[in-house]
Amino acid sequence: MQQGLFNAPDSKSTPLAHQVRPESRQDYEGFDALAKRFPFLRGENIPSLIIWGPPGSGKTTLAKVLGHEINANFYEFSAVLSGVADLKKLIHKAQEESQDYQRKSIIFIDEIHRFNKAQQDALLPHVEQGSFILIGATTENPRRSVNRALLSRMKIIELKSFSTEKIRSLITKTVEKLERKLSKEHLDLICDYANGDARIALGSLEVIYSLDEDVDFETVKNIIKENSRNFDAGGDRHYDVISAFIKSMRGSDPNSAILWLAVMLDGGEDPVFIARRLVIFASEDVGNADLNALTVATNALHVVQNIGMPEARITLAQATTYLASTVKSNAAYMAINEALAYVEDSQTIEVPEHLKNFPDKYHKVKYQYPHSFDGSFVRQQYSPEGTPKFYHPKEIGVENNIKKRLSELWGD
Repeated sequence: MQQGLFNAPDSKSTPLAHQVRPESRQDYEGFDALAKRFPFLRGENIPSLIIWGPPGSGKTTLAKVLGHEINANFYEFSAVLSGVADLKKLIHKAQEESQDYQRKSIIFIDEIHRFNKAQQDALLPHVEQGSFILIGATTENPRRSVNRALLSRMKIIELKSFSTEKIRSLITKTVEKLERKLSKEHLDLICDYANGDARIALGSLEVIYSLDEDVDFETVKNIIKENSRNFDAGGDRHYDVISAFIKSMRGSDPNSAILWLAVMLDGGEDPVFIARRLVIFASEDVGNADLNALTVATNALHVVQNIGMPEARITLAQATTYLASTVKSNAAYMAINEALAYVEDSQTIEVPEHLKNFPDKYHKVKYQYPHSFDGSFVRQQYSPEGTPKFYHPKEIGVENNIKKRLSELWGD
């Protein structure tokens, strides 16, 4: 067997993505397009920034490029591994060195969305005074995860996943920089499975260069394919995929629903979380149109909690396909929303005297016990005069029977 194709001297200790990380604006893939949206990126006076984008979109690289271009002291800080005390020490160090050497300082905070309120508050006065340039990187929408006061003093730069063309350009340039060769077949393979993630693409290139030349293409493909998927449980993709899952069931598309279920399970999503969402869906979107739906969903939750994966996937699939395929009604869901809105917009709603636990025995209106009447029904007032109608059953499934019965009883 021949030695691996990739033989850079420090390849054993340093990932390829780090070795070929660009240091200048012109080497940063897509910088020109980015600078058209955010012209201040070309200048020397870089404001404090939040760089928001999916994994592998170049957040850390952009921060380092900007720091290199303006000749700034660059300090990295992890929002996961360090606390307020460490942050204050770093701030003090950055301020001291900026004063001593008259150089701008950048404090780069990875995963800034993980900062708690105390950590964010520690940054606020320094960002406001311009003591240093703060650059935070996050995979989550900063408008949801970062303190508003801090966010108002920073510019948001949103990065997108790399297009296939940009991935192709990045890999081609990297191959040229390494003075290596790469077949079109392998280049296409990298682009097909990069998912817009530059780090995954470069990692795939590194895998190819680390393998012996006689390793067949299908083996290489399986290795790259296995490492190409990302789910980001707890991040934006977590919410996007569960949203697609719910909307597919609501739209009565079991095939799409089962696809998103598979994506979640493959990504390591908590199966109990999925089962709980099925229970919510059964009441919110199926409701009284199919009374069996809630039973199916609650049974699925019980099963998943007690047997776990991988067998739980079968029960989740059964419940998902049933709920996606059955009739739908959100009438009960809408009824409670409208009733809550009515209550919140009203003064204290008094209980009619005849409905109280201990009614006034001299009151002119007496409670009538429905079971004493034919059909166990008698017309009487059950809420204050003028209370609107909240429940509007749909003419579908079992709820159509409910609608007909209520119409017969109450005449509306």
